Amino acid sequence: MREPGQPSLDQLRVFVAVIDAGGFAHAARQLHRTQSVISYTIANLEEQLNVVLLDRSKRKPTLTDAGKALLADARTVALKVDAMRARAKALAGGLEAEVSVVVDVMFPTCVLVRMLEAFQAQFPTVALRLRIEGMGMVTQLVQDGSCHLGVGGWMSSGADAFERLAVGYVRLIPVAAPAHALAQMAGPIPPAVAREHVQLVLSDHSSLTEGQDFGVLGLRNWRLGDLGSKHALLRAGLGWGNMPESMVRDDLASGRLVHLPLSVDRGEDYPIYLIQRADTAPGQAGKWLTERFAEQLPLLLERGF
Repeated sequence: MREPGQPSLDQLRVFVAVIDAGGFAHAARQLHRTQSVISYTIANLEEQLNVVLLDRSKRKPTLTDAGKALLADARTVALKVDAMRARAKALAGGLEAEVSVVVDVMFPTCVLVRMLEAFQAQFPTVALRLRIEGMGMVTQLVQDGSCHLGVGGWMSSGADAFERLAVGYVRLIPVAAPAHALAQMAGPIPPAVAREHVQLVLSDHSSLTEGQDFGVLGLRNWRLGDLGSKHALLRAGLGWGNMPESMVRDDLASGRLVHLPLSVDRGEDYPIYLIQRADTAPGQAGKWLTERFAEQLPLLLERGF
């Protein structure tokens, strides 16, 4: 048996059109060609691939087993080429190939989803690279050029190197499981009492904040790498800690968590900034995303999403 040849993109498009249109005649009208040209193209494709793709014994051509198997490949190739052409056109028009964004772990996920959905709808050819990090890592990744845009709440002392725009805040509140010892106490709870219990603290892997603690009262604390783990341990009653109010709202309503009445920390506003390097101008897609964040975030965060 001879090896299959190299089918052309046009042959694959005609093959797909015949199936989608429901026959040679319909495909010919759709592609503005004669029916004989369509039949000849399919015959040549079958010759190239060394298989029969269509059963012509009936009034309407139907896929053979080989045709069924190879139709998906033909569609994939055609779609990949279309996507490549669309991206090339966008690049030629000044649209960047990729936008990288780093978002603070404290940022409400539901708000982030809205922003990213809008971006993908507006710029389907632009690859979006997303990272979720804590505190100083947001600044660090923008500072070293790994990410074009940062959405976070902590800024280093060298803030002059950044374009920074305040867009709102996330409310952080101290919580614990209802069975936790602190949740059993009538408020206000003194700091000396809170310090005696394990506090769950989110780790910051940035070198910019090495040796610094933020909002840490407990003499004993567990350092956790992600907010999801912290949330799970809080609900299990293994400690107390600050959490974004939007993330624990359902837990508070159902009684799975309790808002602790600490005398010095009943809750705090965690500021959210848009952070970009001052010496690097964003491209068309990056500028659109920055403007979208700047316009929409204050309203969404104010509503408590």
